[in-house]
Amino acid sequence: MILQALTRLYEDMADRGDIARQGWGPEKISYALCIDGDGRLTQILPLIKEEQTGKKTVLRPRIMELPAAVKRAVNILSNFLWDNSSYLLGFDGKGKPERSKECFDACAKLHHDLLDGADSEAAKAILNYFDNWQPENAAEHPAVKEYYDELIKGGNLIFRVNGVFPQNDEVICRAWQEHYDSDDGEKMQCLITGREDSIARLHPSISGVKDAQSSGAAIVSFNAPAFCSYEREQGMNAPVGKYAAFAYTSALNHLLADKDNVQHIGDTTVVCWAEGAEPQYDAFAMGALFGGEAPAGYTEEDVRAIVKRLAEGKPCEELDLHPDRTFYILGLAPNAARLSVRFFLRDTFGRIMKNINEHNERMEIIRPANDNYVTLPMWAMLRETVNLNSRDKTPNPAMSGATARAIFTGGMYPVSLLENTMLRIRAERNITRGRAAIIKAYYLKNTNMECPKEVLTVALNEESRNIPYTLGRLFSVYEAAQQAANPGINTTIKDRYFNSAAATPAMIFPILGNLYQKHLRKLEAGSAIYFDKQVMELKGILKDEYPMRLTLPQQGSFDLGYYHQTQKRYTKKEDK
Repeated sequence: MILQALTRLYEDMADRGDIARQGWGPEKISYALCIDGDGRLTQILPLIKEEQTGKKTVLRPRIMELPAAVKRAVNILSNFLWDNSSYLLGFDGKGKPERSKECFDACAKLHHDLLDGADSEAAKAILNYFDNWQPENAAEHPAVKEYYDELIKGGNLIFRVNGVFPQNDEVICRAWQEHYDSDDGEKMQCLITGREDSIARLHPSISGVKDAQSSGAAIVSFNAPAFCSYEREQGMNAPVGKYAAFAYTSALNHLLADKDNVQHIGDTTVVCWAEGAEPQYDAFAMGALFGGEAPAGYTEEDVRAIVKRLAEGKPCEELDLHPDRTFYILGLAPNAARLSVRFFLRDTFGRIMKNINEHNERMEIIRPANDNYVTLPMWAMLRETVNLNSRDKTPNPAMSGATARAIFTGGMYPVSLLENTMLRIRAERNITRGRAAIIKAYYLKNTNMECPKEVLTVALNEESRNIPYTLGRLFSVYEAAQQAANPGINTTIKDRYFNSAAATPAMIFPILGNLYQKHLRKLEAGSAIYFDKQVMELKGILKDEYPMRLTLPQQGSFDLGYYHQTQKRYTKKEDK
């Protein structure tokens, strides 16, 4: 299903002219070997350019559409027209001169095989270069000396003949295409297209997945006898045609190369696309699903309104978005030399927006005055489950993937999301807007009678008679009285008693009641009456009967009661 969808995406992008044709692909090139018509190296031209990334200036190689890279692992296999210095210069930068010489010879043989007899000045110049270049003296060449330190660090090189890149030469292009299309490999029915095709034993690499091998990883690979069956080896175990292997990897690499349309959830790299390869769907989804930048000229409130419109099955004509368009979301995680599929979702764009809108509504909760997010982005939500003072601030990968899947599909939230949130509340004794919103959303979706709907409100529900919720409210009032009686106090009852009050109210609240009476005596009459009125009202609901223990859902009600009451306390008078 995944490979079929990506192959279809490639065909859609090819129809739009947005992706390289079969046998070609985007490659990073750092230097050009400038040669004349006789094949003599005249200079090395840097193709690296400076780019501003935030406050940093970084050097990036030039991206060029070139003949497709070979899958060589540790084997000696050359690329056509481009490669690293070992293949094009026979240059030894790793203390292995014999291997570098073998690489150069393999490169020379490939170019002779393809270009011998080619009626092209550029082809003849390249062959003259390989016939006359002496790898053992490469380091002494004046052009090589100038960039010696850079060349031994790596980077790809390309030929440039008399100021023109040879991949633009029609004769050379035709020679490469004939070579690429000719394949005497075993032909079988392709599992992706259903057509008979030469089977790809090794699929092209996937690059751009966070924490995966920088040289590229694979979704489909067989590299041990335990993975093979019926005496088939490598890709013959799951026959994918050469065309389909090129198509799905090209499409996925194209998606991963667009950093504006890639998101990270924990260790998972997420890409999405719409059938037809229309880019407006990807761009809008990044803002709506992950809290990315809104389309130019639109605010966060505008995006929320468009999401609601699409959720209702209505198109957004101004952005050319239609709710019935099929949409895909793919999450990939690193796994040694392979990639793990964390999740893969296929649905209509409108239904996914409906699930997102319902999640946003469940997450709605009164927010502090300094919180600028109208809708809490997914990354901010998951950040509430980690210790921000730790070295590794990455949310639990399995929990993050399960949470994303639940949000996109409208399914139940994973228990681990609640457990990690409650763990951070108990460790830090702090209920943020995000943590309160997670508790509210979790129990609205994963219903539990011990955390009833009456406490799962956006703001304070003063009509609620739920005991744990009322206890949380009472704790907040006790804390407010202490802070009023001792302005500037560093350690409050929240720091000392919050966790035990939420777990064993019967043991802690009598102590808090005695402390409250002491704080009350320090207050002026007006303030004392103000706090005592609130306490008496809440105690009237409790009737001085405190539960011995609160379950996890009841502790969620306690936390929401505390958060709601505290936010009401901080609300400005004019807002009331």
